[in-house]
Amino acid sequence: MDRYDIIIIGGGPAGLATAISAYDEFKAAGTDKPSVLILERDVMLGGILNQCIHNGFGLHTFKEELTGPEYAARFIDKVLERNIEYRLSTMVLSIGNDGNDENDGNDHVITAINREDGLFRLYCRKIILAMGCRERPRGALNIPGYRPAGIFTAGTAQRLVNIEGYMPGREVVILGSGDIGLIMARRMTLEGAKVKAVAELMPYSGGLKRNIVQCLDDFGIPLLLSHTVVDIKGKERVEAVIIAEVDANLKPIPGTEEEYKCDTLLLSCGLLPENELSTAAGVEMNPATNGPKVYESMETFVPGIYACGNVLHVHDLVDYVSEEAANAGKYAARQCLREDEESGGGKAAKDAGPATDGATDAVAITTGNGVRYTVPVIVRPEVMEDEITVRFRVANVYKNCYIDVYADDTRISHRKRQIVSPGEMENVKIGKDAVKGIKNVKILIDCES
Repeated sequence: MDRYDIIIIGGGPAGLATAISAYDEFKAAGTDKPSVLILERDVMLGGILNQCIHNGFGLHTFKEELTGPEYAARFIDKVLERNIEYRLSTMVLSIGNDGNDENDGNDHVITAINREDGLFRLYCRKIILAMGCRERPRGALNIPGYRPAGIFTAGTAQRLVNIEGYMPGREVVILGSGDIGLIMARRMTLEGAKVKAVAELMPYSGGLKRNIVQCLDDFGIPLLLSHTVVDIKGKERVEAVIIAEVDANLKPIPGTEEEYKCDTLLLSCGLLPENELSTAAGVEMNPATNGPKVYESMETFVPGIYACGNVLHVHDLVDYVSEEAANAGKYAARQCLREDEESGGGKAAKDAGPATDGATDAVAITTGNGVRYTVPVIVRPEVMEDEITVRFRVANVYKNCYIDVYADDTRISHRKRQIVSPGEMENVKIGKDAVKGIKNVKILIDCES
């Protein structure tokens, strides 16, 4: 049987970073040949970064500006240097713990398929979920009209232009102001298309401020906030879209309709974490993120299954994906080493660091005014390092506010911000000493202080 200490599902930026981190943790503890495997369904490693040819990646991680493929290559090179095993064109069908005769009852079972091996099973002690996310399709948006050619998600259009070398269209309207949609507004313009407008349902953009400036403002592309597409004209090919203003309840306002002639409609209406495997494995999900609930170690509430990257919650910067994924790999490897120590595994296990199971104290991280969710949702003082990063997003645009952190009823942080918005991820640092002996940490937006 093929048995591994850690199997990572997904070979994108999260999967690569977590594999490297886990491998290095094993090596630092004295393991000769760390048993780590990456499973990737695409024909190459790197994930979505391979089609993101614009720059802006790596400013936090490498202190320089890289394109997506360049950023991915840095991590792919590290994987190759370490001879970390990976299998491409491999689709994982299910994960679980079946307790059959071949399995000792402690290993997780992964059922997968590829052209070379057919249908096969792998066994491992820890699984790290790094499947990324997908775009919200037209079917989830309930836009009236026919189903003509010329309607694409922004990511599909990005692949067509940057990898396949095809132009989706020449006169373009974009629905949604997520970062991919903003970037494609610029990309289509540079390739000679006319982007007539970007319509956004909410009264604020869903993308980074820098992308609004660099991709829309610099090219004179209008951003229509509180607007949406209410009809699509054309049967064989898109001929026009009807855009209307929406009210405070996000309902179209009669009489505000305006027709935009176009042959292409790009949809950039949000990203959904790829969690079908997670749900089937019994992983508890957070309805605010559509991703798993996790501890400070990035371990889900199913022992031995970890999650990181966009499968956990949608990030704005890939640098944060890599940082979070490195933590998941480190903790998963440490737990393997701890288990080895408990079963007489020797020196390698003694350097493993804190255990991630069996902690007695658990501190819930909850949200207050203006904060939608946090990652993680539970921290354990005896497991966490001296300081951890808690990431979150806000529910609206807030100006001249404070980000407050409370330990039970005591405020332990009061940080001034000129503006916070849903399109940009926020974070706070929480120290181990601050959460010892308490039951709850609350993060909220204070607009009155």
